[in-house]
Amino acid sequence: MELERAFRRYRIMSFITGSTLLSLFATLLLHQISVSAWQHISWLVRIDGVAHGVILFPIYMIASFLFVMKARLNFLYLVVMVLAGFVPFVAFIMEAYMRRKVFPQGVPARAA
Repeated sequence: MELERAFRRYRIMSFITGSTLLSLFATLLLHQISVSAWQHISWLVRIDGVAHGVILFPIYMIASFLFVMKARLNFLYLVVMVLAGFVPFVAFIMEAYMRRKVFPQGVPARAA
């Protein structure tokens, strides 16, 4: 029960962190393509960058740590999970990998 709750928190934060990182990456890529379009969305980078770096990523690290402790995984998994929050798309891949590793039969359904 506790493991499923810890995984659910990690999964939610992995999705949120990965999504904000992708948004930040897309806006920075747009800046490289078109500076005029960048001028209209530069506020998004300031908001998304602060949200990802100062607020969401520390919460993601805590959720990853709690999940690794509950699942009794090796410390290396925690390092890889935290590093996954820095590279676009890798947070989603790591979440799917951890789901298959910890719950080979699938994540148990929530009790009502």
